[in-house]
Amino acid sequence: MRAQIIETNSTPFAKRPIDPVTLDIIENALRNARNEMDATLSRTAMSPGIREQGDAFPLIADHAGRMIVGQFGSFIGGFLDSYDGTIEDGDMILLSDPYSCAGAVSHSNDWLVLLPVFKTGRLIGYTAMFGHQADIGGKVVGSMPIDSRSIFEEGVRIPPVKLWSKGVFNADVVKLIMHQTRKPDWCQADLNALIAACRVAARRVIEMADRFGDEVYVSATDELLARNHRAMKQLIAGAIGEAPVSFEDYICDDGMGAGPFKIKCTMWREGERVVLDFDGTDPQSEYAINFLLNENMFRMFFGIYMIMVFDPQILFNDGFYDLIDVRIPQGSLLKPTFPAALSGRTHALGRIFDVLGGLLGQKTPEFLNAAGFSSSPHLFYSGYDANNEWFQLFQIGFGGIPGRPLGDGPDGHSLWPGFTNVPNEFLERYFPLMIERYDTAPDSGGAGLHRGGNGIHMTYRFLAAGHVSAHDDRWFVPPWGVNGGEPAKRSRKIIEKADGTQIVIGNKTDAYPVEAGDQLHFITWGGGGWGDPLERPAALVGKEITQGLVTPAGARAYGVVANDAGEIDTDATEALRAHLRAARPAALALFDFGPDIETLRANCQAETGLPAPVQPVWAARAAAE
Repeated sequence: MRAQIIETNSTPFAKRPIDPVTLDIIENALRNARNEMDATLSRTAMSPGIREQGDAFPLIADHAGRMIVGQFGSFIGGFLDSYDGTIEDGDMILLSDPYSCAGAVSHSNDWLVLLPVFKTGRLIGYTAMFGHQADIGGKVVGSMPIDSRSIFEEGVRIPPVKLWSKGVFNADVVKLIMHQTRKPDWCQADLNALIAACRVAARRVIEMADRFGDEVYVSATDELLARNHRAMKQLIAGAIGEAPVSFEDYICDDGMGAGPFKIKCTMWREGERVVLDFDGTDPQSEYAINFLLNENMFRMFFGIYMIMVFDPQILFNDGFYDLIDVRIPQGSLLKPTFPAALSGRTHALGRIFDVLGGLLGQKTPEFLNAAGFSSSPHLFYSGYDANNEWFQLFQIGFGGIPGRPLGDGPDGHSLWPGFTNVPNEFLERYFPLMIERYDTAPDSGGAGLHRGGNGIHMTYRFLAAGHVSAHDDRWFVPPWGVNGGEPAKRSRKIIEKADGTQIVIGNKTDAYPVEAGDQLHFITWGGGGWGDPLERPAALVGKEITQGLVTPAGARAYGVVANDAGEIDTDATEALRAHLRAARPAALALFDFGPDIETLRANCQAETGLPAPVQPVWAARAAAE
């Protein structure tokens, strides 16, 4: 099965020499076109997740479907291999089913628009963009049920369909899709925004080809890919050894009482190629935390990490993919078998970055990051307001970024660097709630020479009865520290009733009832610390006490004795640091994971207010066999 590309001009593109100035102009024009896609989207979408937070990902690819600029890596090659239709001038394709594109979108809330770009009868490129739709139907508001056992419970699944076929709009298919969602106004506007962003980028591609000539434009994209290949080959040769290196981390639970779930990756180099093997990762979950990890997506994650750590000037694109061999066992948490549920895949997606950090830093600890990307906290709030009108909020929360070789991790930042928060004024204007607190959670970042970023403590006061859902992780297994840095604090979610009674709810909870006047304390995890906390300047710790980032009690993790005003007791600090140094091993651990799993289980109820997750059923069966 292979898509049939219909061209009225079958003349192949001739190779042209590209001078550095022309290459630089085309490269930056493509970067700008990618940014223009984002700008178009933010100005035309309606849902808070896309319009305010930027939960959408653009892509501009060459005529062979290889990404030149973008964020997630190209899915187009795999899509063309499995699509049994035609690709013609005037077509535009929509899809959302992860199983139809090998996980290029990883849950059905992500709607992907693909626009083939034709010029003078030849396919010269593609533009694409996908964004997270706030609701696509299904059994719960927001379409991400924690207890789903198959993808059929998670809302409408859109196979590859043509929104436009040779320039003719398919209004009926859009009408059918919108009939499935609780928020057709948002979904229609967001879909139009995705379409507009793709069309804007397509116009820019045509303009570049008009200005420089088709052959020059195509030759330039070839050279951008080749340049990336050369650069990545050098990075791999210098940073990846031939001896296998392994790392593993855990998703806390599946929201249904089972956990934790292990993700393991082993890395080694064979000649010019690096192998990343996920053998040892736990089998797929019975519920929605599975992540259908597209191999090209993971290649892009790996490439971005390498580039940002070692040479941020490199333009990342698909040019290096043949240098990376990704192996994911079928039936595992990262390659579940259809029709496994996928809507809660965000936790595994976040944990992949922590695993990458742990892998790539072992050979060069000076470049090692702590853990802290970890997840992408979700909040849902829905019901009927005072005018008996339906409201529905989907919001992505932020956590602590890990301590890094170059300094502290940012406080309260997104898993994705380009995301922004939903302004509190927006929330209070459009939803029946008030934001009582929006602050970092002091001491939540792991102590270190470079402190891990603090998580967020956000308090919502609900003004209408309704239901809330929370999807988060890192409440059981903490984000780890590195090079002597300490683990971060874990996340927690607390409902406070009008009489002051507090109820700890699970970090994965669906449709929890709330009344007018109830408050939700939505507290996220911090980032792990980097380096010896006893080496952090005491004056800096004192300053952070005055800023509300560290408490006097938390300062003792740095060996600092201070009062509420941040004033340092120098003699007491020197004595405490000497005592702490004497009580610990001479050599600091490369990783500090905190207590082991069994200790966490034993202390879980007292520390979190929640029962510990139990060993998954399949693991118990395997042990019995």
